[in-house]
Amino acid sequence: MPQLSALDAQFLHFETATNVANIAGLAILDGDLNRADLQDLLERRLPYVPSLRRKLAQVPFGLDHPYWVEEDDLDLDYHVREIGLPPPGDDRQLAEQVSRLHARRLDRGRPLWEIYLIHGVSGGRMGLYTKIHHAAVDGIGGADVLAALLDTSPEPAPPPAAAPEPEAPPPGRAEMVARGLARLAMNPAQAVRFAARAVPHLDEIPVVSRIPGSQLVSGVARKLAGAGQAPELPTLPAPRTPFSGPVSQHRRFAFVSLPLEEIKQVRKAFGVTVNDVVMAVCAGALRRWLAAHGGVPSRPLVAGVPFSLREAGVEGRGNQVTIMTAPLAVHVADPVDRLYQVRQAMHRIKDRFSLAPARWLREFSESMPAALMGLASRSAFGLVGETLPPINVIVSNVPGPQFPLYVCGGRLLTHYPVSVITDVSGGVNITAFSYDGSLDIGVVTDRRMVPDAWELTRHLRAALEELRDAEATLPH
Repeated sequence: MPQLSALDAQFLHFETATNVANIAGLAILDGDLNRADLQDLLERRLPYVPSLRRKLAQVPFGLDHPYWVEEDDLDLDYHVREIGLPPPGDDRQLAEQVSRLHARRLDRGRPLWEIYLIHGVSGGRMGLYTKIHHAAVDGIGGADVLAALLDTSPEPAPPPAAAPEPEAPPPGRAEMVARGLARLAMNPAQAVRFAARAVPHLDEIPVVSRIPGSQLVSGVARKLAGAGQAPELPTLPAPRTPFSGPVSQHRRFAFVSLPLEEIKQVRKAFGVTVNDVVMAVCAGALRRWLAAHGGVPSRPLVAGVPFSLREAGVEGRGNQVTIMTAPLAVHVADPVDRLYQVRQAMHRIKDRFSLAPARWLREFSESMPAALMGLASRSAFGLVGETLPPINVIVSNVPGPQFPLYVCGGRLLTHYPVSVITDVSGGVNITAFSYDGSLDIGVVTDRRMVPDAWELTRHLRAALEELRDAEATLPH
């Protein structure tokens, strides 16, 4: 049975009453789904989805990272729940319910996931809210878990013919302790190796990259290592905004769907990528929000942009993710200039990432003693969030399938990501998922910092319209 990686364990350790590591999605289906049918579907498919069958097995005295152990008696009545919205069941009521569900921590004594069927959504629809702990999956892994519920036709597909491979049990308590002590003895050497590997990449690491001279040291180290010249990364400090700093226990969630075809038209007109357009739309929306709430800063926001290491050929279970920072040109008034500045920033990061995928987050986690990681993570989050937040906002864009999908015969109309905000990343997360001709965007905010998340969704639509208007003025 696998052990959590150091990075997986970080997502457990940084959790507090306010920093909650749930990643989730809100699917909106045509029709009303029966709970018993969904449980039957899960019964058939759970053997092929390890992430949904495992729970945590703690190491005595916290000497090492926990292990995953298979749950012998998975209680689907606990994990699959249903609730109803009062009339009229509009989108705001649905989002408000999801906001409450998303802020609740998962029970660590059980497999770390829950599904809610939300009945009574207007227009003959229903909501399917699925959340899973970030320690169990990253964004790509979470999509794989969701895929276990989905079919490409109204008729559910039969399970695979081959039976799943049984997983070995975790080691006994004595062996866990022995392994933990061995890892503890190796930590100083791992820390030295991390420091040596990190020097060429100091300018990629939030907070560290802001230390004077970090870019110079990184450049010299890369040259000495024969790595050649890599694109320089900006070291702008994150400006203070109304959504900077420690978050509260309460969340706000809102969602919007934008036509993917319109985004592709802007992409083609200005010679950029779809991701460039999505990032520029987010920049335009944030500019509008800031203009109405205290003023637009005179320099770019700093966006945290998650990257999957799986796409770089890195194999392995658990989280294979890192985060890079990029300037988000909210300070630029002209939408086209803003788009081109976003493109320049994103291309610089992608060029840098293609040369050497940024594994600093994983390697840093591995260099820390497991017994101290929890306290260190929580202390660091609190200190950085209070004094020197390196990031203003998280922005992510996940490509999805461009054909209809179904759950127990009900067609999936839209799927909105519901992601994470923390003290370090700030009180706004904008995550987009493309599906069947639509860009479905979920916005998660801190209730105290951004009380009306729907205001941001309106600005997202307006920012795309602004780019469409600019496109219309181009010579054809």
